[in-house]
Order: sequence, then C-alpha cells, then structure tokens
Amino acid sequence: MEMNYVFMTDSDSDLPYHLKAEYNIPVVYMPYALDGKEYFDDLGQTLDHKSYFDAMRNGANPVTSALNEESYLEYFEPILESGKDLLFVAFSSKLSCTLQAAKTAREKLLEKYPDRKIVIVDTLSISGPMTLLVLKAHEMYRAGSSMDEVAGWLEANKLRAQAYFTVDDLKYLKRGGRISGAAAAVGTMLDLKPIIIEASDGTLQAGEKIRGRKKALAYIVDAMMKAEPDPAESPIIILNADAPEDAERLKANIEQKLPGANVLIEHVGPVIGAHAGPGIIALCFIGKENRKP
Repeated sequence: MEMNYVFMTDSDSDLPYHLKAEYNIPVVYMPYALDGKEYFDDLGQTLDHKSYFDAMRNGANPVTSALNEESYLEYFEPILESGKDLLFVAFSSKLSCTLQAAKTAREKLLEKYPDRKIVIVDTLSISGPMTLLVLKAHEMYRAGSSMDEVAGWLEANKLRAQAYFTVDDLKYLKRGGRISGAAAAVGTMLDLKPIIIEASDGTLQAGEKIRGRKKALAYIVDAMMKAEPDPAESPIIILNADAPEDAERLKANIEQKLPGANVLIEHVGPVIGAHAGPGIIALCFIGKENRKP
C-alpha cells in the first residue's frame, strides 16, 4: 500500500540494521567521534559494534554530539518536496538538544511547504525501548494506519516501553563524569553493578546497586517480570555491548520464565555505549503499565 506519509526514526533507537533493511525504514544517523575521527551511527555498517567496543577497551574515548538544524532540513525536505507528509519518531528530548533542532527545521519547512504536515513524536526513550516503539508503530504504518493514528498510539503507549541496564565496568561512568572517582573505586572494590533505568520523564536514572554480575542480571529479569511484559504484544530485546555470552544466558533465563516469548539479542549502539562502556547489558520490553517515576 502506497502511504501518503513517510515514517522515519533516528539511530539513537539502536534499531537493528537488519530490521531497518527488512522494513525499509528511513533513519536519521546521529554523529559521534572516536579517536578524533567523526562517524555517523549507521547502525554498525561503517564501524561494527565489536570494533567500537574493542577500541574503548584499548583506551579510545568516544564523544557523542547533537545534529544541527541544517542536517534535519537535509533529511526532511526531500520528503515534503516529493509531496508526502512526515512522521518522525525521535529519541528523548531529555537526553539531547537535538530534538529542538528538528522542531526548528520543521517550522522552516512548513513555511516553505504549507500544504504538507510534519508530526514529531518525542518517545522519551532511547535505544532498545525506542526500537520496540518503532517496530510496533511501523507495523501499524505497514497495515495502512494514518499518521495521526500511529502518532496517537505512540503518545498513548510510549511510557510502557522500558529498559533496565546493568553496567559491567564503572570506569566508563567515572570517565563520563556520571560518578565520582571515589564512588567508582569503592564500587569496583565491592563489585557493585549499578542498574540504570529509563525514567518516566525521559531521563536515564540510577537505580539499585547490585553486588556481582550474576545477581545484577537476575535482578533485571525479576524487575521485568514485575512490570508484566506481554510477549504476545511485543518482542523482548536484550542489548549487549560485546557481551554475547551473558546475553545468551539472559535469554535462556527469560525463555524459561516466559515460554514462547520472542527474545531478540541485539547490539548496544555507540551513544549508550560511549557512556556505559563495553559489557553493558540492557533488558528492553513493553510492560503492562507505564514506567515508574
């Protein structure tokens, strides 16, 4: 079915490239730098995820940055020029100023193309939970739902998309200024593994501190089960930053607790990876209720 609008998202969703390709989803690629060289996050095509995290292990310090208004104009204008409207599904406005640049670009373009329509949805998510929203919304898009219907579903359900991240090595949080050197030293000595959640306001917040990797992985599964995911509605995504063995163990645990669940193992992208480092694991799902504050 030929739609009268284009569904687009951005790479901070960590949308797996094979799903982007399968469904032909246009993606805005976000910039980052590694060892002084600028890249665009094209979902692991230019720089694969393992090479990225190996570089971090070898001392590289990646830096993320926001797209400017001109970049969004370049992505958005050809769509309006072709006579179609645009639904842009964006990562959380609470994590970057880039969404404001997208909104400014929208206003400029609507002055130039007054008969066109651009709807921007702030998912208040990033990474795996955003991917789950994108996949469900794009399913509606492929089925012929209108732009208002898809945007309405996203707005009504976006806070049901949730994630629990567990960090393996505290030095990356320390390097990014997210914890102090003293806290990192004590946490490392005690083998503490912080749990990071996507909060209801669209920020990433520190949760529990669990002692030991094995217990941390068990904790995030228990937290997910309390949130009552519905495997019939959405897959469960396990993101890993080059930690495939832990991801497989986590998958086996989930499949035991939720027989028949569609559990996908995918990659943490360079944005979350820059702040949390190699070894991070994230459990992402759509729960019955909205996220906790």
